[in-house]
Amino acid sequence: MSEQEFTKSLTYAPGLPKDATFYSGHKKRVTSHAVSEAAENALKERGVAVEDIAEIVFDLQTPFMAGLTMEACVENVRGALAKRELQHAILVGIELDKLAEKKMLSEPLQSLVDQDEGLFGVDETIALGAVSSFGSIAATTFGYLDKVKPKIIGRLDQEKHGKVNTFLDDIVCSIAADASSRLAHRVRDQEERRLPKKR
Repeated sequence: MSEQEFTKSLTYAPGLPKDATFYSGHKKRVTSHAVSEAAENALKERGVAVEDIAEIVFDLQTPFMAGLTMEACVENVRGALAKRELQHAILVGIELDKLAEKKMLSEPLQSLVDQDEGLFGVDETIALGAVSSFGSIAATTFGYLDKVKPKIIGRLDQEKHGKVNTFLDDIVCSIAADASSRLAHRVRDQEERRLPKKR
């Protein structure tokens, strides 16, 4: 097939040179819905429910938000999960954990992931990359959760019997931190909308 048979319809980002344009006519594209569904299913298959993460968000934000409900926390977890960066981190991280369980990674990577080696920081790096789009509140909250490991994060971190959650526990930290930041910003926006208008 010649280049003329394709339409230059997609670019990697605005402002890139023309040679960064790729031809979409012959490429299979994955829909956003399919990625979102796959990410949530991957979490469920690993024993992580949206409500588990919402519990962490509730505990984090209750001291700062009177009348906070679990429904609001669930809504913000789902809102955070709508971000492509987070969906991609979930899919990559969980896939690496599963491959490590099956002993399908090459050495020394297999041992690093399998043992969750203390100096192996790629798990945190992937999770932090997903945090970056939610601002400084998410970043500092991620650090706190990664250290304290409350609720399901701690359970994932300590899970044995052939299970590898090296990436998953950090990803759950990321989701909870992102949802907490999202919630904090939305509550502030609601408060400001209730302020009397200046004349």
